[in-house]
Amino acid sequence: MNNFWIILLHTYSTKIKSKQFIITTIITLTIMLGLTSIPHIMDFVNSDKEQDKIAVIDDTGLLFDSLKQVISTTNENVLLVAYNGGQENAVQEVKEGKWKGLLILTNNSENLPEATYTSMTITNVMLPNELRNSLQQMKTQLAASKINLTQEQLETLYEPVSFQQIALEENAKTVEELNQARGLVYVLLFVIYFAVILYASMIAMEVATEKSSRVMEILISSVSPIKHMFAKIIGVGLVSLTQMILLLSVGYYSITRNLSSMEGGFFDFFGFHNVPVLTIVYAFVFFILGYFLYATLAALLGSLVSRIEDVQQTITPMTLLIVAGFMIAMFGLGAPDKTFITITSYIPFFTPMIMFMRVGMLNLPAWEPLLGVGILLATIIIMAIFGARVYRGGVLMYGKTSILKDIKKALQFSKNESR
Repeated sequence: MNNFWIILLHTYSTKIKSKQFIITTIITLTIMLGLTSIPHIMDFVNSDKEQDKIAVIDDTGLLFDSLKQVISTTNENVLLVAYNGGQENAVQEVKEGKWKGLLILTNNSENLPEATYTSMTITNVMLPNELRNSLQQMKTQLAASKINLTQEQLETLYEPVSFQQIALEENAKTVEELNQARGLVYVLLFVIYFAVILYASMIAMEVATEKSSRVMEILISSVSPIKHMFAKIIGVGLVSLTQMILLLSVGYYSITRNLSSMEGGFFDFFGFHNVPVLTIVYAFVFFILGYFLYATLAALLGSLVSRIEDVQQTITPMTLLIVAGFMIAMFGLGAPDKTFITITSYIPFFTPMIMFMRVGMLNLPAWEPLLGVGILLATIIIMAIFGARVYRGGVLMYGKTSILKDIKKALQFSKNESR
C-alpha cells in the first residue's frame, strides 16, 4: 500500500509544481478576474470617452426635439445635434470624422416618421438599433394619437398577456423553481463537462508520458497495475480539485467584490438561495463518479499509446462520448421528461450529466437517481477490473496504435504475465 501512496503523492506534487499547471491556472484566473471586473473596466473606459455626436437633418421640423429627449434618457454617450448645412456637407463631415453618423428624419405618406442613417461602416449595430428603437417608440405614440388612443389605452394594448401554468403532478415544481433549477443545472453541467474532459485527458497524457520514457516498465514490476492506475487517477483528481477550489474561490470573491449591485448577496442574486441540499449532493456524487468512470477509461486508453503525439487521437472516442452526453443534457433542459432523455440517463457514459440534469429539473422517485449511481458504480468496477488487465499488458506494448487490436494484444500480454 505504501507504493500506492508514493505514486499518488508523486503524481499530485509533480502536477501541482509543473509549469503547465501554474501557467494555465494563472491565465484562467486572469481571464476570470477580467470577466468579473467588466463593469468597472467599462466605467473606467467610458469615463474619458467622448460622446458619439450624430448630425441630424430633420426634414419634418417636428421630430428632432422629441428624439433628442428620448435618446438622452436612454444613452448619455450619444449626442444628437441639429444640422442645417445640407446633406452633402454633412456626409463629407462624417467622412472627415467630425460626426459619428448622419441621421435624416422624414415622414412617409401617412405622416409617420422614417429615417436614413449614414456612417462610415455598418458593423456597429448597437447605435443604429438604439436610434431605430427610439424612433419606433415615437412612431407608436404618433400612430396612437392619430386614432385617438389615450396613454392608458396604449399601455393596455402593449401589456403582456397574463399566462399562468398549472402542474397537476403532485409536488411539481413551479415555473420559478424550474428556472432556478435550470440555471444551477446549466452551470454545474459545464463544470462536470469541462472537468471530466480536461482532467481525464490529463491522466491519459500522464500514463503515455511515463510509458514513452520507459519508466512504466520499472513501476509495473514493483507495483500492481490496478494500484498504479488508481494512484494516477486519484492523484490527478486531487490536482483537479485543487485547481477548481482555487478558481471557484477567486471567482466568488471577485464577483461579490465587483458586482456591488447584488441584492441579497451572491446566491440570491443568481437565484441559488433555495437550491435543495439534495441537488447539491447529487451534483457532487455524479461529478465524482463521472470523473472516475472517464478517468479509468482514459488511463486504459493512455496505456495503449507509445507516443505522446498519439494521445489525442486515441482518446477521441472518449471525448465524443462526453460531448454527446453534454449535448443530450443541454437538449434535456428544455424537455427533461422525454422518453429519449430518460433512456439515455441510464447509459453509464451519459448518466453523470443526464441523470443529474433530470434530478435537478424533475421530482424523481429516489430509486431512479440511486439506480443511476448503482449503474455508475458497477460500470466503474467492471472498467477497473478490465482496465487493470488492459493496463498491465498495454503499458508494455510499443509501436503503432490501433485501439481494438491493441486492447486484444494487451489482454494477451496480461494473461501471459499472470502465469
